[in-house]
Amino acid sequence: MKISQWMEQSGVNFGTSGARGLVSKMTDMVCFAYTMGYLQHLSTLGEFSPQTMVAVAGDLRSSTPRIMGACIAAIEYMGGRPLFCGFVPSPALCHYAFALKIPSLMVTGSHIPADRNGIKFNRAQGEFLKNDEEAMRAQDIELPKEMFDTEGMLIKSVAFPPITDVLPDFIARYRDFFGPDALRGFYLGIYQHSAVGRDVLVDIVESLGAEAIPLARSKSFVAVDTEAVRPEDIALARKWAEPRKFDAILTTDGDSDRPLLADKDGHWLRGDVLGILASRFLKAASVTTPVSSNTALEKAGFAQHMQRTRIGSPFVISEMMKAIEAGVTPAVGYEANGGFLLGSDVTYEERTLSALPTRDSVLPMICALVAAKLEKKGLSSLVNDLPRRFTQSDRLTEMPTEKSLYHIDLLRKNPNENVENLGFSEICGFLSHVDETDGLRMTFQNDDIVHLRPSGNAPELRIYVETDSPDRTETLLQQGLNILAKWKEPLPENQLQNFHK
Repeated sequence: MKISQWMEQSGVNFGTSGARGLVSKMTDMVCFAYTMGYLQHLSTLGEFSPQTMVAVAGDLRSSTPRIMGACIAAIEYMGGRPLFCGFVPSPALCHYAFALKIPSLMVTGSHIPADRNGIKFNRAQGEFLKNDEEAMRAQDIELPKEMFDTEGMLIKSVAFPPITDVLPDFIARYRDFFGPDALRGFYLGIYQHSAVGRDVLVDIVESLGAEAIPLARSKSFVAVDTEAVRPEDIALARKWAEPRKFDAILTTDGDSDRPLLADKDGHWLRGDVLGILASRFLKAASVTTPVSSNTALEKAGFAQHMQRTRIGSPFVISEMMKAIEAGVTPAVGYEANGGFLLGSDVTYEERTLSALPTRDSVLPMICALVAAKLEKKGLSSLVNDLPRRFTQSDRLTEMPTEKSLYHIDLLRKNPNENVENLGFSEICGFLSHVDETDGLRMTFQNDDIVHLRPSGNAPELRIYVETDSPDRTETLLQQGLNILAKWKEPLPENQLQNFHK
């Protein structure tokens, strides 16, 4: 049966980055099948054959060890040699595997709730791109059904190989580039929650000379979304900042490939703003970012080449690599969630940092902190020096993708009339431009931007807004959420049937 059929039957499909689904649907058999399809695809590219090493790691969700076991069993069944890297950040796994030019997979649901999980597949020297996903869907596999019970679970327990420690080299990557005194004198709070990189982040900033104070370590999984920050996390940062002892507060999402950085007042920086600060610090000649990112990038004007893509690291990487092929380097990319991609080597004070073309949470935070130290400014001052554009995003949860697509399609067909009917015209004025690169991004005559897009990882409708003031942005976001809440109301069945036709 083809992987596409497995996806259709299980409901565990490719999202923005990797296969994602409910844990209850991610049976051992499904995870085993997907790993087989992944390795079969790599074999057609010459990146996998019997005895090939395949690195495996995971996040701290309770479901992760079982899923990792199913993946390891599949690797062994296919004749590969699994390397168990333990519970480490996605970028640490990639840093190790890319250096060895071996495949790797990360069991993680990133920022989505604990009842869901996923598998992020990587090629030998880069992320799985959309053409790889399509090729994997087409793989026809034959499962060893005798290995599974009637519930789709492995009959025999899986013996994990000894842990291969990939963290020392990951720590050295930043220490060697920035130097052991780069953050000397900084007092940093590390919000640990359940991020898989919570301890190595402490090690990294301490290796750069900072003093690190761990905060709010959790025994259960906490779904921290760096793009739609929870009210609880906003309140926590403000509380920790009240004594005014921290220069900054750092954290990441579940698999620690997306950063979240707060200034000394406990204000979380937007990921796309952090991306601009890091790109400028690294003197990037080419910057690639999704259409949803803050337009202060273009207004800042420090890069000679800027390009916009659909949302998701595979799209950013594809376009970033085109810039590299054209010789426009250093080339970087970033996402609105803060994940930063280093497409080519960069040099700083005669020290070179090698390319790491996958989301990295550590690099942008360190770049911003080092820039603040060098310029003798706080993080907030660095942000205030940028062109005055402000973005925020949120989501309507429990919003089926099918319903989101239905409403967005109606809006797309007649945007001016439907924007007025919804009430956006009364708030923002007339439409001046509609961008359909990913979802529907509407720019109004007053330069307000409202961008609607179904999530690629969960049944959620994402809303992104951008204006020229923080208060206006916050107000517009709340107004937008209130307007779109009516989309959650049940639809007549005949309307959805006509939509599918």
